[in-house]
Amino acid sequence: MKTLVVCSGGLDSVSLAYKIAAEQDLVGLISFDYGQRHSKELAYAARAAECLDVPHQIIDITAIGAHLSGSALTDDIDVPDGHYAEETMKVTVVPNRNAMMLSIAFGVAAASQAEAVAVAVHGGDHFIYPDCRPGFIDSFQAMQDQALDGYAQVKLQAPFVAGSKADIVTEGARHGTPFAETWSCYKGGALHCGRCGTCVERREAFHIAGVEDPTQYEDADFWKTATADGGKGFRAEEV
Repeated sequence: MKTLVVCSGGLDSVSLAYKIAAEQDLVGLISFDYGQRHSKELAYAARAAECLDVPHQIIDITAIGAHLSGSALTDDIDVPDGHYAEETMKVTVVPNRNAMMLSIAFGVAAASQAEAVAVAVHGGDHFIYPDCRPGFIDSFQAMQDQALDGYAQVKLQAPFVAGSKADIVTEGARHGTPFAETWSCYKGGALHCGRCGTCVERREAFHIAGVEDPTQYEDADFWKTATADGGKGFRAEEV
């Protein structure tokens, strides 16, 4: 199946790109610049495309992102430290982000005669992000079936939607994903901070998966404190 992967440059989406490249016909990566403070992730998406020898498109939606105020990812609001499952992490929600990105990705896929769009949402996202849940994935597919009726048939693939971050690390390792060439940290500094929700979740996932984490963190041990109670007991299967 000719598949276009939505790739931010993060661990999840780069692992997905390598999985699709191994199992399907990867026709390209598509990324979005929405004014995120960690826009350096886009360079990692470009590296993934280069390594996989596929085209890479960066869609500039910064004009739209400027109107999606109130998120720590786009406004001058501190990114909180701690586990992903904490209520404070809801400040990182960018409203309707995935719906907008996927709508564009589906249009690009239909225009280029791709048969599928793949996205790396996973179970660990469910607590914070409503547009990463199975209900959203199913509803978006139903909407696109109507939007492209008579013009194209494009399937939405979300192979990690019921799994955990650790499952992605395991799958990524199986397909040779260069984890050191991925970016997760929401703070966008010189190194992964090791303290924000994405860093904590990343470090915890490698630990659970039993895979060596090649990432350099400014604070390499904070994750132990943040996950001492399991992030308030959260696990993907509890969602």
